[in-house]
Amino acid sequence: MTGAELFIVLFAMIGGAIRVSTPFMFVALGECLTEKSGRINLGHEGNLVLGAMVAYAVSFTTGSPWLGVLAAGGAGLILGAMHGWICALPRVNDIAVGIAFMSFGTGLAFFFGKPFIQPSAPRLEAIGLGDWTGNPAIAQALQVNPLFFVGVALAVFLSWAFANTRWGLILRMTGDSAASARAMGVSIDLVRLLATAAGGFLAGIGGAFLSLYYPGSWNEGLSSGQGLMAVALVIFARWDPIRCVWAALLFGAAGALGPSLQSIGISQGYYFFNAAPYILTLFIMIASARSKSAASDAPGELSIVK
Repeated sequence: MTGAELFIVLFAMIGGAIRVSTPFMFVALGECLTEKSGRINLGHEGNLVLGAMVAYAVSFTTGSPWLGVLAAGGAGLILGAMHGWICALPRVNDIAVGIAFMSFGTGLAFFFGKPFIQPSAPRLEAIGLGDWTGNPAIAQALQVNPLFFVGVALAVFLSWAFANTRWGLILRMTGDSAASARAMGVSIDLVRLLATAAGGFLAGIGGAFLSLYYPGSWNEGLSSGQGLMAVALVIFARWDPIRCVWAALLFGAAGALGPSLQSIGISQGYYFFNAAPYILTLFIMIASARSKSAASDAPGELSIVK
């Protein structure tokens, strides 16, 4: 590999990491917010897929992709609120409910999304950060969607809010010790309902990115399990929003490795490189299961630490 080819691969991986990481980032932030309250939502895969379908359908119907983004967030919020309400019932397991909602969300998306598989909907526009270089390959690689910057800003805000605001402290207290929160007069069910609904909203927006920007179409195989992988990403990030961004970029870089090598004609092992995010997820789950620091950083009310 020559120096010029290495340079192209590097920029392609940077651009690809940003594109691939954005839905991971939104779902991970949503799951981080949910788990901070002491609840796990494995149903974000359903939120992601349903959000992708709703965003594409609304963009196609109205001609406004940003309206599609809001609609996707709304669809995710509804699923998240339903999940939170059911989990507040006595003797209900949040993991089992999450699996059920994963199937429910994807089933709704597949049923109502069939008419929108073929039509072409308006897509989200990107910001050209590499146009100044005059190199078409670099300019194409550094096309960044505004949702990526929204996700980074949101991560910074959540990190600050968890430590410095009243609602952030209440959320953390609810997730660490429900008994302490209840003694302070906090409604545990209400806090977790709001956190789960907000987390579902963010997961829905992640789905909108998939259908309206990258890969930029609606089909039934769009997600490829990204909603489930985001749960591993949150554990890897130790329930910290800023680390969620870096972990999402790591997953994104793993997913962008195959296409980056293919851009300079290296296609051998392409399918293996495409499996890199899944292999990375497996290693993260194995490492996290044996990590004492992961268990110590986890909110105390999560079922995985009880």
